[in-house]
Amino acid sequence: MSTNISFKHINKLAIPALIAGVSEPILSLTDTAIVGNIDINATESLAAVGIVGAFISMLIWVLGQTRSAISSIVSQYVGANNLDKVKNLPAQAIFIITSLSVLIILVTYPFAEQIFKLYNASNLILDYSVSYYEIRVFGFPFTLFTIAVFGAFRGLQNTYYPMIIAIIGATSNIVLDIILVYGIQGHIPALHIQGAAYASVIAQFIMAILSAYFLIKKTPISLKLQLPFNKEMKRFVYMILNLFVRTLALNVTLYFASAFSTSYGKQYIAAYTIAINLWFLGAFIIDGYASAGNILSGKLLGGKEYHKLIKLSNKLIRYGISLGLIMAIIGSMFYYSLGTLFTKEPEVLEAFYNIFWMVLAMQPLCAIAFIFDGMFKGLGKMKDLRNLLLLSTFLVFVPVLFWLDSLDLKLYAIFIAFTCWIIARGFPLIIIFRKEFLPLSKKN
Repeated sequence: MSTNISFKHINKLAIPALIAGVSEPILSLTDTAIVGNIDINATESLAAVGIVGAFISMLIWVLGQTRSAISSIVSQYVGANNLDKVKNLPAQAIFIITSLSVLIILVTYPFAEQIFKLYNASNLILDYSVSYYEIRVFGFPFTLFTIAVFGAFRGLQNTYYPMIIAIIGATSNIVLDIILVYGIQGHIPALHIQGAAYASVIAQFIMAILSAYFLIKKTPISLKLQLPFNKEMKRFVYMILNLFVRTLALNVTLYFASAFSTSYGKQYIAAYTIAINLWFLGAFIIDGYASAGNILSGKLLGGKEYHKLIKLSNKLIRYGISLGLIMAIIGSMFYYSLGTLFTKEPEVLEAFYNIFWMVLAMQPLCAIAFIFDGMFKGLGKMKDLRNLLLLSTFLVFVPVLFWLDSLDLKLYAIFIAFTCWIIARGFPLIIIFRKEFLPLSKKN
């Protein structure tokens, strides 16, 4: 059966994936906005949320790569019309990754203080970081479970149910944040930063329960663990290992950015927290089209429709850049009002406004990088992604950051380094992709 790559079908996959994808940064942005406006130590609380958010994002991105691996394998089998051969793989993958998440909790929980000292947190910021993390980390297994289930849905060419789950999860988090952070007089005490952590954990639990329900009821895939392991488990593990290394390199970037901004002072880490969370929001919006690329490229590869694969890449580049430009324009229109959503501290706002234009300018460049990331994951080319991110992190981002930091550019140094990093990891993927698939498309 020929794969549909029309604008309508791409958007049918991309828009629900976009809505589902933004739930993750919305969880962080909600914590950021609400915590940044509490009456007691708002700047220190905001800094703590940013530091812990960077560390938890690292853990999620390292172990959450199961989504891409499951999606790639399942979509390729869907394209080849052989889904029955991998129906037991998602349950096996989910079991492995959730078991690892429990191990992560056991290893990191006792050493939370030492971990956040590595991010240059100290005094009240360190205390808040530890108390926030010691609650928030218990949502980790639920998050990884949900991410893995989303991978199975993507492989089945379905982004509708993940969207429903994400909307319910994000809405729950916002409501719970308001109730638990600020409290309800006479009924629920204000828990401040700890309330934000509890809200996130409860929302993540709700999403995990819904994910299990919809997967069992709406798809042919079971969550029952069946042995022996599927024959594709070896390829799955190989993909995961490559993505682990790649994501560790990604998190080296985020670690240095967070650690450097913390070292500049509390107003800078607070401003960085706002800026990076808005950058994540933009990234996850663009990820809707990256998800469509992930889903369709795997199916096209499985069906050997190479000519359509080239056409798909061209369409997604146009859509992604257009979306990036729209986001940059909208961000410019609300340039100053966005900052005040998260804090009223003048020093934090000044630091944020000085670099927010760079976050906006990066959006079209991010579109290219993220869309081809998604396509390469769908194609199962995790080794290429691993190698390129290692090079762009250690030969571009880190040297540029240290050089510009030596010039005392502070947050400018971080976001200029981010821009160079995005360019270095995005454009080479276009060259690699076309070099391999243009000849195949001509033969096809």
